[in-house]
Amino acid sequence: MNSNTGVLFGRLMRGILRSPDTIITVAVTPVMMLLLFVYVFGGAIETGTDSYVNYLLPGILLITIASGVAYTSHRLFTDAKSGLMARFSTMPIKRSSILWAHVLTSLVSNLLAVMVVILIALLMGFRSGADILAWLAVIGILLLFTLALTWLAVISGLTANSMEGATAYSYPLIFLPFISSAFVPTETMPTVVRVFAENQPVTSIVNAIRALLYGGTVGSEIWTSLAWCIGIMIITYFIASKIFNRQLG
Repeated sequence: MNSNTGVLFGRLMRGILRSPDTIITVAVTPVMMLLLFVYVFGGAIETGTDSYVNYLLPGILLITIASGVAYTSHRLFTDAKSGLMARFSTMPIKRSSILWAHVLTSLVSNLLAVMVVILIALLMGFRSGADILAWLAVIGILLLFTLALTWLAVISGLTANSMEGATAYSYPLIFLPFISSAFVPTETMPTVVRVFAENQPVTSIVNAIRALLYGGTVGSEIWTSLAWCIGIMIITYFIASKIFNRQLG
């Protein structure tokens, strides 16, 4: 991280630290889902596991990240419309530092929100026998997933015409885990829904995290999940960079 990125990153993080309710707001919806599904619906959902909170948590973590990246779009849209981004581009700093500061802020703020959700899950009975290497692999997958969605958020923040438009893209992302293995096994779904669920990125990511946390057989799921995350990240990065450079001329 160069000094320009560090300074801009510090500016964005100071804004978050002055308003920590941003982190709380991101965590509220996933926590409410966790409480609702574990204590209201959990007894009626058959997953083949002893602890529904353990089964549910990987998908809830992805929903947390999908909710959190909307704030990246919000911050980028605000900087662009206020003229601050154009002002930064006239300064003797590397242009890419402007975007990378927002990306790093997204990584840190979403990590904090994920930690809040995990703490609540621990209070609800979440337990994992995973060793340090498995936890590091889980963290790596979550960071790659965050990066992939963050660059998508950058595209939205740079191209939106309104604040609502900048953040609206996150709603389908939050909904996507519901049509996956996050809440119930895909085997219980109707054929058409099952085919979609088993071939979309969230299912492979959830299955990989679940296997790592609870000592299951990871198999090819981890490579499929990494391929999805890296593929989305590369595509969205190049699109976002092209839009950014075109807008600043």
